[in-house]
Amino acid sequence: MSAKKKLVLKTKGRFDSQGTFRTWIEISKSAVKKNIGTFRKLIGPKVKLWSVVKSNAYGHGLVQFSRLAEKFGVDGFCVDSYVEAVRLRREGIKKPILVLGPTLAELAKEAAGKEITLSISNFEILKHLSQTKNPPKFHIKIDTGMSRQGFFLEDIPKAISFLGHQSLVLSQHLAGLYTHFASAKDTNYPTYTDRQFEIFNKAVKFFEKAGYKNLVKHVSATGGVMINPKYHLDAVRVGIGLYGLWPAKELELQLRNKIHLKPILSWKTIISEVKNIPTGQFVGYDLVERVSRPTKIAVLPIGYWHGLPRILSTTGEVLINGRRARILGRVSMDLTVVDATGIKCQVGDIATLIGRDQNDEISAYEFAAKAGGASHYEIVTRLNPLMERIIT
Repeated sequence: MSAKKKLVLKTKGRFDSQGTFRTWIEISKSAVKKNIGTFRKLIGPKVKLWSVVKSNAYGHGLVQFSRLAEKFGVDGFCVDSYVEAVRLRREGIKKPILVLGPTLAELAKEAAGKEITLSISNFEILKHLSQTKNPPKFHIKIDTGMSRQGFFLEDIPKAISFLGHQSLVLSQHLAGLYTHFASAKDTNYPTYTDRQFEIFNKAVKFFEKAGYKNLVKHVSATGGVMINPKYHLDAVRVGIGLYGLWPAKELELQLRNKIHLKPILSWKTIISEVKNIPTGQFVGYDLVERVSRPTKIAVLPIGYWHGLPRILSTTGEVLINGRRARILGRVSMDLTVVDATGIKCQVGDIATLIGRDQNDEISAYEFAAKAGGASHYEIVTRLNPLMERIIT
């Protein structure tokens, strides 16, 4: 059988316009459904479940994941930018979309026509929207201790006064209030989170006293949802949890017997070359590694451009036919060499960088830990968006 036919069989007919994929991301449909069900049970039927799909759905594919999430019953979506929101609308996503990040003033004018809800976090954009004939729906963000976006508690009376006296039209489009917790990642240390929650509730009372009675209130991302039901309010914004990953190891250790998450992402590539090199041979750029025995090497057509950190040079591992193969030498831009000594493999075989292969698994957490103690958030969101995301 030719190498080309072997390649086609191993990659199960996955083609793009240029030929066979060299590397791809697999997204498990069943795992997505399971994780959504897990959070539904946590929050109950009265709380809205919003799927956070910012940053290319945390590297999982903005459109591909959002279609699955909509199919499996989330109530809405949260994105970082207006551009992401427009993309979802263009791809047929119908459910509500809230933009969490800042929106340029000119783009804000277009949001109403696309039924995109914006976040307002400062007086500048508030004043600009007040001059718009057809303003979009918006949520006001409260800075309760994150010290990023949002109105401070002492700013709220002024904001309410502006809405009530200078922009009655705009005030009719205020749909929600929210904040973001800075450290809701440990059930044993809720003090700062409780303090933020208290500040948020004070802000809510200001608005309610001013006559705003039916605003959607939300404070919880994945960690807040897991820590305490009192943080659920009207809606929750779940990101990392829907992808089957924990926001922090502390929470996983404390709650893994009660909450079961299933990672949905696997990252795979194919072996493009296999050969043997002698004892003493250098591997890769800068001569950083020299083999001490006759070594069988496998070449993988991926590198740091695809999202494999250069810091994994000489230390990272991949799975080939259920066996671990260590990275030899430098991770290059588009090529990486691994030690396949003792592993039965050939051109066209699949190598797994993140995910399970037979009885072994390289998790996003392990991958991140070897990458200099990086965050697993960082690892998955940096997976090159040009790599194909395939639903399995």
